[in-house]
Amino acid sequence: MTRLRHILIALLGSLLLSGTVHAQLNTDRICAIGRNALYFEDYVLSIQYFNQVIKLKPYLAEPYQLRAIAKIQLGDYQGALRDCNAAIERNPFQPGSYYTRGYIYRQLGEPEKAEADFTEALVFAPENKTYTLLRADTRAQLKRYDEARADIDHLLRREPEAPTLHFERGVICLQQKDTTCALDEFTATVKYDSQNAQNWSALGVVTMMTGDEDAAFAHLTQAVNLGSKYAGDFINRGIIYYHKHNYRAALSDYDKAIELAPNEAQCYFSRGVLRQEVGDYNRAYNDLSKALELIELSPSATSTSELLGPILYQRGMVAMQLRQWKDAITNFDSLSQLHPTFLPAYYIASRAHTALGEKRAAQACLQRAYQVEQNHTASGQQSATNAQLNTDVQMARSETSRRDYRKLFSQRAAQNGEADSQEQKYSSATRGRVQDKYQDLVNEPGITLTYYAQSHSKYNYALASFNQRFLLPDALKATTHELPLSAEMVSHHFAQISTLSTTIDALPDDLHSVPQREGLRVAMLLFSRAVEFAIVQDYASAIEDCTRALTLSGLDEATQAIMYFCQATWRYRLLEYQQANNTAGLTSSTTGTLPSNTDAIYAAAFRLMLMDYDQVIRRLPDFAFAYYNKANILCQQKDYEAAIRHYNDAIHADAEFAEAFFNRGLTHIYIGNHQQGLQDLSRAGELGIYQAYNIITRLQ
Repeated sequence: MTRLRHILIALLGSLLLSGTVHAQLNTDRICAIGRNALYFEDYVLSIQYFNQVIKLKPYLAEPYQLRAIAKIQLGDYQGALRDCNAAIERNPFQPGSYYTRGYIYRQLGEPEKAEADFTEALVFAPENKTYTLLRADTRAQLKRYDEARADIDHLLRREPEAPTLHFERGVICLQQKDTTCALDEFTATVKYDSQNAQNWSALGVVTMMTGDEDAAFAHLTQAVNLGSKYAGDFINRGIIYYHKHNYRAALSDYDKAIELAPNEAQCYFSRGVLRQEVGDYNRAYNDLSKALELIELSPSATSTSELLGPILYQRGMVAMQLRQWKDAITNFDSLSQLHPTFLPAYYIASRAHTALGEKRAAQACLQRAYQVEQNHTASGQQSATNAQLNTDVQMARSETSRRDYRKLFSQRAAQNGEADSQEQKYSSATRGRVQDKYQDLVNEPGITLTYYAQSHSKYNYALASFNQRFLLPDALKATTHELPLSAEMVSHHFAQISTLSTTIDALPDDLHSVPQREGLRVAMLLFSRAVEFAIVQDYASAIEDCTRALTLSGLDEATQAIMYFCQATWRYRLLEYQQANNTAGLTSSTTGTLPSNTDAIYAAAFRLMLMDYDQVIRRLPDFAFAYYNKANILCQQKDYEAAIRHYNDAIHADAEFAEAFFNRGLTHIYIGNHQQGLQDLSRAGELGIYQAYNIITRLQ
């Protein structure tokens, strides 16, 4: 799941989800749970929480600001703008509100207003690096390059060896067409961070611009060796191969570029020119046609519109080679309309008309070329015979690579938009050449027990037996992907929490005084509320209720095992949120900094989870989910050998546990056991995790 790593984390702050459970949740608790939901990308759920706070305390600024962030993730920029305005009206001294509004203005195409808001944010937080970077970027967008460089220079005085700052300064130098400055800056980026592929990519682009293709080749190759997934690196290296007449290597790089960016016109154009060069005219025509089709789908894109003329020219020339005279005429007529002074278009179109026996049309083309040349000569302009198009393969732009450097908010919406815009041959992701669909080497997530699952839930005998006892209002489902809640579902679970709290509050203060025969009923009341809290992502309260339930008598071992399993998964979700937000009671109330024993505290939290899973395993030795989740934690801690042993146990308990095979396969790959890893991935693919096939293809 995509995480909000930079701005969202900074804005969420460090409010804890702790304290005694009350029947009536206070607004601080509601706001904190909303932050939690926002972090876990349950934007609709988080908005419901913030709505409650705003209803109870409409004078607070914070819930408006947080709700604005949630709306940004949902693409509701206008609604987010209204919330930012409301937050600023209530507290005009909060820099985060100005920053968020500035981000919205950038998305709405109003850079002047964005720059003003970033400046206002810096009034209250003058040393904030993120605010300064965004203002510099916006000033560069407004072509106020000197001011943009001044912002970066201000940061560089504090961090003279920060590679990201040199990178940003290099980008601004490029925008000013100062390649010498850009070369110096990107050289600094690889000096201070030589393991980042994008730094080498940028350096390769600049050295290409200076004409030093040998150095550019070395830089681009270094980017590729570091695992670059930027198609431009392969295009640019392919261009160098092309210039050196190493066509086989160039074709391989163009193929890789198309694999990485199947909707980039430049990839197909470059490969089409290469295929034309080697006489593969039919395939060249197909590539150039695909490039033209992609440009027509996005006619407003500057980077692609510059390719239109060269594509029409090359496509027309290939059509001439294939003796497809009408297609050639169509291409050159379009080219003449786009570039009326480009004389070769008229002359070659005349040849095509002649080949078709259309002498009058051929003569008209020659007459038009003569008129164009005479008009330009008479007006004192350079003769149109010298007008040339750049019909060679062109260097890929580095804008895409640069944008990857600083993720302002969650990129999920952008990724979804890109995926939706792509033409899909199959409506289902599991059809077609699934091995060509890129898959990151990331473990499948842990198993969670919940009422809602996005897809089919996994079967387990112990869990099915527990559900058959109807101890909870609904059956628990085992899933790796929970279903996002609707507003109606949120309201339902709030009501359930309220009802259960009323019943629990009526119990004796000392629950251990409850008769043993009542122990199971009371424990299940607490566990039921714990599940409800977990569903609405109040994990601290869920853990508190579950812990209390486990201290009561009257519970059989299977029920205790289910409770311990849930408690462990909730601990993980809470710690995951706390780690990302530097919370969990770790920040100092006076300095706001992390204590020196932070790592020890997190390690202790992981030990509690592992102890919970050990409790499950002691009571239910065949509970595969416990071994699997424990292995995931060990893998996260880079204890790969122990992780593999627990994946083995999970597979021994469930021979068709696809996720365990997949994760064990990746873990073997992490430690260099590629053959064993391939076998496990193959088994995972058989069991339904089709993403395994892409990894297998790449490893082979």
